[in-house]
Amino acid sequence: MQTPSATPATATPATAPSWTVGDLTVHRIDEVPLPPATGPWLLPDATPEVVAGHDWLRPDFAGQDGVLHLDSHSFAFVVDGLRVLVDTGIGNGKQRANPAWHDLRTDYLERLTAAGFAPETVDLVVLTHLHADHVGWNTRWEDGAWVPTFPAARYLTARAEREFWAGYDMDEARAQMFRDSVLPVERAGQLDLVDVPAEGVQIVPGLRLIPTPGHTPGHIAVELADRGETALITGDCVHHPVQLAHPAIGACVDIEPERSEATRRALLASLAGTDALLLGTHFAPPTAGRVVAHGDAYRLQPVPAA
Repeated sequence: MQTPSATPATATPATAPSWTVGDLTVHRIDEVPLPPATGPWLLPDATPEVVAGHDWLRPDFAGQDGVLHLDSHSFAFVVDGLRVLVDTGIGNGKQRANPAWHDLRTDYLERLTAAGFAPETVDLVVLTHLHADHVGWNTRWEDGAWVPTFPAARYLTARAEREFWAGYDMDEARAQMFRDSVLPVERAGQLDLVDVPAEGVQIVPGLRLIPTPGHTPGHIAVELADRGETALITGDCVHHPVQLAHPAIGACVDIEPERSEATRRALLASLAGTDALLLGTHFAPPTAGRVVAHGDAYRLQPVPAA
């Protein structure tokens, strides 16, 4: 795979796309589009022939050639007075085995700041799980060391997630990711571990963590609610809308594939036919939509950003 080209940091960041959930506004903070080779690697069963059977995936979520479109981005919002960021992407200057993630130079922080979330103003960083493309901007290189990017923030993830990796025999690539993007936050005393029961846990009014295990054992999704409206940020329990049409399609990096599929099926069934907004952490624009029944599975009814 080729490293995706990044927008120069000197460019003027575009206005962040956003959606409303009651009185809440959720901003998508773009990092990079992922290269075409990502889809066949990540979701090998989502072949061009499978994609071809679903016209609604094209042209937004897949090309006419059946190649999946995937992005790396975060979501930012203010809830109960807290300025919150969900997942932190790949990061800049990180040494990664995946060429598409290696030593990026993007204007992510400029985009985040332009959306009204300058790093020093962020209160809470929610990490759906501890994979390299979700924790990268946890830290940045400063004065010869990796330091927390969000100096005033609490970083939060599920206790089950951190404890799983604490007992995992990591290869060097994953160990490197922990050294540069997780351990510095822990050493700074900024990482909080939360028990997430089956029914979920409310962090503050309007913000709940929902257990969605399988991709990783402690994976969580993030639910927002305000004035009778709800939204759910997927993390990696759903990587791409093709998985609505084929919930059995899993990712090659799922730790527990059968559990991941069961989680995905239960989640989609709970959302189908409701007004809940699904916000995909790797969904290409338009990124958001509502889950509707379609044949014996589902499809995404897009909701364009403001």
